[in-house]
Amino acid sequence: MTETIVLSLGGSIIAPEQVDTQFLTKFKQAIEKYLDTYPGKRLIIVTGGGSPARTYQKAYRTIMEEHDADEQDWIGIAATRLNGALVKALFPRFCRATLVTDPTADLEFTGRVLVATGWKPGFSTDTDAVLLAERFGAKTLINLSNIAKVYSADPKTDPTAFPIDSIGWEGFRQIVGETWSPGKNVPFDPIASKQAQKMQLKVICADGRNIDNTIAILEGRSFEGTVIG
Repeated sequence: MTETIVLSLGGSIIAPEQVDTQFLTKFKQAIEKYLDTYPGKRLIIVTGGGSPARTYQKAYRTIMEEHDADEQDWIGIAATRLNGALVKALFPRFCRATLVTDPTADLEFTGRVLVATGWKPGFSTDTDAVLLAERFGAKTLINLSNIAKVYSADPKTDPTAFPIDSIGWEGFRQIVGETWSPGKNVPFDPIASKQAQKMQLKVICADGRNIDNTIAILEGRSFEGTVIG
């Protein structure tokens, strides 16, 4: 029986300033080895926008006195698709389907890797990842970013903030709030969190730059990160 796991691969680790080819090389090698070792597993990889999204959104805000939220989201979505095209091209042996830009479209998961990107304004790629988890029956979503754990508050502004090993959806949603704005910096976006809670989806937030840790999560071994749900 095939098990599907979703990896939400943050743009902050694909392209923190420029494309991190060293990380992507190691990520590709580790994922290929994992899939060869576990033939019953398949992965959905959803790519974020990273530095290109932030750079172009900032340019838009600099030029335009009045900022349209949807326009900013569309700029960010374009960046996720650029990153997605790159990541998809890294897995020709496993990824046979076209790049997914709409999680509600008629999709065929024919290979063992499916790569998806941003869809439409109103939320981040975290929400796309949750929708794909629901569609393909994934019970676990691994949210890989540049932070090792979720904190009780923003540690940059709150000196009393502390890391969390596990938390329920109610408590987590109190941390991230209810609304989305383009470029909002939260561990998992509020819209995705609401949907994940409805699905009773387990989300694991971890530092995606630690590839050994990512494989430990995939293999069900002990890991560093925060379990939500």
